[in-house]
Amino acid sequence: MSTWKIKVSLFLNYFVFAILLNSVGTVILQVQSNYGVSESAASILEAFKDLSIAAVSFLVASYITRIGYKNSMLIALGLVTIACLAMPSLPSFAMTKVLFAVVGTSFALIKVSVYATIGIVTSNKKEHASFMNFIESFFMIGILTGYFIFSAFVDDSQTQSNSWLTVYYLLAALTAIAFVLLLTASLDESAIKDAEAKPFLEEFGDMIKLAIKPLVLVFIMSAFTYVLIEQSIMSWLPTFNSKVLNLPTTLSIQMASILAASTALGRFSAGFVLRKIHWFGVLILCLIAAAALVLIAIPLAKNSGGQVTGWSDAPLGAFVFPLIGLFLAPIYPAINSVILSTLPARQHGPMSGLIVIFSALGGTTGSIITGNIFEAYGGQTAFYFSFSAHWRADGLSLLL
Repeated sequence: MSTWKIKVSLFLNYFVFAILLNSVGTVILQVQSNYGVSESAASILEAFKDLSIAAVSFLVASYITRIGYKNSMLIALGLVTIACLAMPSLPSFAMTKVLFAVVGTSFALIKVSVYATIGIVTSNKKEHASFMNFIESFFMIGILTGYFIFSAFVDDSQTQSNSWLTVYYLLAALTAIAFVLLLTASLDESAIKDAEAKPFLEEFGDMIKLAIKPLVLVFIMSAFTYVLIEQSIMSWLPTFNSKVLNLPTTLSIQMASILAASTALGRFSAGFVLRKIHWFGVLILCLIAAAALVLIAIPLAKNSGGQVTGWSDAPLGAFVFPLIGLFLAPIYPAINSVILSTLPARQHGPMSGLIVIFSALGGTTGSIITGNIFEAYGGQTAFYFSFSAHWRADGLSLLL
């Protein structure tokens, strides 16, 4: 079976969804200007995305083999294409909520299907691991690209204009191309058609039994708190750049890409470091370094002032704070790897489900908390609070 077309399709699927999923920070900034939405109200967009991912990931765990991996991905791409086309036609905060609910639902189908399909299109463990890393790296490239795509459609001179919504025509075209490419690709799913999925209640019972184990509880709460801080920073960094550092909207979005770049570099580097150094020591050093960077970077925001027109005259804080991604990046993959490797292979499925669910809940919680603190006390306090909560929770879990 020739697999190049299906592999290219998987790459394109992840690339498009990286742009859509991580556009929430940019959209949070835009809906405040366009629709007069407050910070706390705008933060709910994260919930529409992440709760959809959590709910659908759990529901499809048992039944996706009956639908088929290829069919599931086609459904997801079709839904997102329609939602993207509807955004410019129905410009409103309500439609924005619908978009992120559709994106979250579709990504759950995509992620489960992509991970399962990798096992079909690779022939051995080394190839599987290599392809998985390429897929995740491409996801980060999508995040980076997304910041510049969205900023290209934002007009700083028309802050209340809906012209930026035309970006969704481009995204609809990308998802349509991905749909056609996948439709014409061949994928032999005969190996999984005979496998019987567990009934919903039995699958749910397995997850509950696994979740109440003390070791599992510690690590899923670590995953929860990690995503809480990552999403709170990633989703609110454009708003922080705009309202605290006083950057133009376009530049606020573009400079948020530094966080995605530093996160990608941090994970790539950790892949080499963790081969030689025990994960516990690496994560402790990462937490300490991240805390130190926050203490250095956020006060720099107080010194920002004057007219900013581009990257060359942006305040130092806009460059320094996003570098936190270098140190936060290794934490999430490492804790997931540790807990999965301590469990028998038959429990990896339910454990992965728990990780996805609690990660999604962490992302929603982080964005809502940060949005409310941002509105009440300002951006500096919001970022201080979210990181300090994460540092205490992850530090405690590592000690346990």
